[in-house]
Amino acid sequence: MAGVSLRRICGSLVIGGFAGTALPKGFESRLRAGELGGAILFARNVTPDAEQISALCSAIRETSGDLPPIVSVDQEGGRVARIKHDVVRLPPAIALGALADAMIERAGAVLGEQLAALGFSMDYAPVLDVHTNPKNPVIGDRAFATTPERAAAAALAFARGLMSSGVAPCGKHFPGHGDTLTDSHLELPRVTHDRARLDAIELAPFRAAKALPAFMSAHVVYDALAKEPATLSKRVATDLLRGELGFRGVLISDDLEMKAVSKTYGAGEAAVLAVEAGCDALLVCSDEDAQVAAVDALVARAEHDASFRARCEEASGRVAELRRAFPPKPPRPVPKTPDDLLAALARLS
Repeated sequence: MAGVSLRRICGSLVIGGFAGTALPKGFESRLRAGELGGAILFARNVTPDAEQISALCSAIRETSGDLPPIVSVDQEGGRVARIKHDVVRLPPAIALGALADAMIERAGAVLGEQLAALGFSMDYAPVLDVHTNPKNPVIGDRAFATTPERAAAAALAFARGLMSSGVAPCGKHFPGHGDTLTDSHLELPRVTHDRARLDAIELAPFRAAKALPAFMSAHVVYDALAKEPATLSKRVATDLLRGELGFRGVLISDDLEMKAVSKTYGAGEAAVLAVEAGCDALLVCSDEDAQVAAVDALVARAEHDASFRARCEEASGRVAELRRAFPPKPPRPVPKTPDDLLAALARLS
């Protein structure tokens, strides 16, 4: 990557969050310097005013220079919906999965059109996990189905809809978070199934969805695969995902501030381990200081390790391709949800 500074290469791997409904000065300056790959917005960043959301997304887009930023949001439907106004209120995925694939695709397309009109370029959806454990505290009804076949078909329909509207989908949480008993936001879950079971259930939807532009990793230990959390495991994030499944898109880490990782690793160490393992982009969703620490650690390692620098350049190249393929657009009026989709969703309630 001739002519690009190492700090910009490493900074482009971080997708950061922040507090407030306007772009903070420090965050803005790092975007302008090319030391962030983009932003993730949460409910704390938006008001019920579409103009405020559009203005914030526009500020992120306009500050990021010649390469479009990733302007992203978690908008699955059900209990994971950061924007409560101006976009279609989708039910939990497990309910949406009962519709025909054509209507699920239509739901994804309508949501994508509305998100794109507000200025977003990526939605951290669909969930590719399989709902096999009723006691799972974090996935549950966020999954589309209880079987891998239906989970994959419904999720892919939703992803096609998003992409048809110019919004990048991100399938999650690789290699499968559907059968955990703990929440990785709070502690490190462990899955003890053997490899045959993982192949048949957990991995099957990801294998079917390997052509998606992005996946998100899971902060989960899979005993049959590796001793580290998947996000920090080369055996999972590189050997399995790219070597066995043939995935060629961008692997985005789940938030490195989640307790499953942060109880053991600081932001800098986690960032280095995740990129070394095979993650291409890193979510650091709240703490701006942690975002800076992540970039500092990546730069420090890359300055003294040629192979790690090459890994950062590879990751930055993949992220740049995604940013060019799904650029955020200038805001426009948000289209209304069509009556046929509203009627289909009403029948689910």
